[in-house]
Amino acid sequence: MSLVKKPVNGMKDILPLEMQIRDYVQSVIKDTYRSFGFTPIETPCMEPIANLSNKQGGENEKLIFKVLKRGEKLHLDTAQSEADLVDFGMRYDLTVPLARFYANHANDLASPFKALQIGNVWRADRPQRGRYRQFMQCDIDILGEPSNLAEIELILATTTTLGRLGFQGFEIRINERRILKAMAAYSGFAQEDYDAVFIILDKMDKIGMEGVAAQLAQDGFAKESIEKYTGLFAGVQKAQDGISYLADTLGAYLPADVVSSMKEIAASVNACKAADFALVFDPTLVRGMSYYTGTIFEIAMPEFGGSCGGGGRYDKMIGNFTGKDVPACGFSIGFERIILLLLESGFQVPKQPKKAAYLIEKGYPGEKLAQVIAQAQEARKSGQQVLVVRMNKNKKFQKEQLAKEGYEEFVEFFNR
Repeated sequence: MSLVKKPVNGMKDILPLEMQIRDYVQSVIKDTYRSFGFTPIETPCMEPIANLSNKQGGENEKLIFKVLKRGEKLHLDTAQSEADLVDFGMRYDLTVPLARFYANHANDLASPFKALQIGNVWRADRPQRGRYRQFMQCDIDILGEPSNLAEIELILATTTTLGRLGFQGFEIRINERRILKAMAAYSGFAQEDYDAVFIILDKMDKIGMEGVAAQLAQDGFAKESIEKYTGLFAGVQKAQDGISYLADTLGAYLPADVVSSMKEIAASVNACKAADFALVFDPTLVRGMSYYTGTIFEIAMPEFGGSCGGGGRYDKMIGNFTGKDVPACGFSIGFERIILLLLESGFQVPKQPKKAAYLIEKGYPGEKLAQVIAQAQEARKSGQQVLVVRMNKNKKFQKEQLAKEGYEEFVEFFNR
């Protein structure tokens, strides 16, 4: 079997120039989130398959990279189903591992606990622009805080980070799962059909409202319910205040505290924001994970044309591990898509130390080599980045390649 040079489909090698930007972006993310009081943690890349496939991860549960049992645990001859063959899976997000982490270590953590995670996740998805099978997520979560303070802090921390990376004019779209359910109930959909209705609504950006109505009809839902449902969205579009319109229209279907909560979040965020963005109520926002129980939000970048991150409240997840619910809310930045946008815009890492390359001629004597290295060491002490390498035969091409990596100064050493 011949060896393969290219990475696995949907995964990629990262070249030095992109790695430099990734390191910088991570440093901005970490510094900003730490300033908001978030504490870094880390969880394993694999989780027990039961944790990943408990019907909370939505469509992502269909995209798990599953790990075959090993050694004496693997019985291919007697296996009746996939469950007999698989015991672990690669994590598809950082939220499920965090819930397990908190359930396991709650007694050792502050309350509320503000977690910061940066790590790779894996999904057997169809690769496309900004979507990979291995990709990095940057998550912040607040566990143990039941009030709107969690949502406000998460939105402000995330938008402040994006602002420090140079993004402006973006949107944070916000909705509430209880608004989604109230709209479905008002329209006459049965409670057991909510998830099916929301899955179709989640395609709104791709198929439009007419497409949503057609898909609902195709799936056998009543014409009266569909017309009532789509009429609500049309009413929100026309209304000056969409949340107030829904409160008036839905009446008892919508708990009063949902309206006051959404308005409190909006007022606080708009009063305290440190970046150029708009907080927009979007009743079509679903977020695919079924573990969300309350507020949900998403980052919309005009340059990308899709989601560049999101999150929401998931007050029931930790209770699946402990038997006792813990209020929890999180926000994830779509790191790979942010990097893609920065690369496409020609982003340059600011305030980098000057990079110099010392090119040493082949055959340069050993007694002089130590002097060159000592000279490089002195430059490094002053904060300069110095690369010491042998001079290639094609020196021009070597310099061109180094210049692409940000090297500005070239010092040549010849044996003369």
